[in-house]
Amino acid sequence: MVNPNKFAAALKYAVLFIAVFVVLFPPYIIVVNAFKTKEAFQTTSSVELPDSFFYFDNFVQAFKQAKLPLAFGNTLTIIGVTLVLNILLGSAFCYAVARFDFKFKNVLVGLFLFATIIPQITTQVVNYKTIQMLGLTNDLMGPVLLYVGADIIQIYIYLQFIRNIPYELDESAMLEGASLIRIYRSIIFPLLAPATATIIILKTINIYNDFFVPYLYLPRAENIVVSTSLMRFFGVNSGDWQLISAAILIIMIPTALLYLFLQKYIFAGVTNGAVK
Repeated sequence: MVNPNKFAAALKYAVLFIAVFVVLFPPYIIVVNAFKTKEAFQTTSSVELPDSFFYFDNFVQAFKQAKLPLAFGNTLTIIGVTLVLNILLGSAFCYAVARFDFKFKNVLVGLFLFATIIPQITTQVVNYKTIQMLGLTNDLMGPVLLYVGADIIQIYIYLQFIRNIPYELDESAMLEGASLIRIYRSIIFPLLAPATATIIILKTINIYNDFFVPYLYLPRAENIVVSTSLMRFFGVNSGDWQLISAAILIIMIPTALLYLFLQKYIFAGVTNGAVK
């Protein structure tokens, strides 16, 4: 008779092995093919190891052909402006909502929640016409305006952090003659550092990986970002897959390093923000 505990343990490890395989197999394919010559890629299986992991011509060609310096520059511009506006507007909004009672406050917060259940595909025509009317198509500020829009995760994290900050700090500052703006700038905002770090990481990765918005709103060649730069390797009927693999590895490096060194802030910010 099979021991139920052993069977459960075996099933658990089998599921974990399958999950690891599903996660790691695509990066493995990208890595091994990034170091292959065009001839080797066409004559060998895509899962076979390359002849040498010191063949870097693909990376040099990919860096030039995809215009990655321009793509990284445009991406960083969009991310930088978006983060500044998101953090300032989001933290100020949550400070007002968490600290003051005013008419229709709950309705206002409810509208942010309601916006999250509306399928994005149903608003794309309106969004595009709005950006077009503002003259921001083929302008880096067009995607910025869309990214700065309602972000319920940011609102949720900031609200929970601010609600956990004792109101006595505000009262003490008021007794010292501090204005509301001074309280927000000198007391509240510095205490939101873990939440801000979490939002910076999540927002950066989200914008960095987004393809749809740059593809739709930034069709000009000079406005490419890292996600749309990969399209330069595709022809009408084929693509240079070894160059694409090399470009993907180059593009993966920033987000991999960002997550590797700052993942503790993601977990800490989300879990701390969830504690009321």
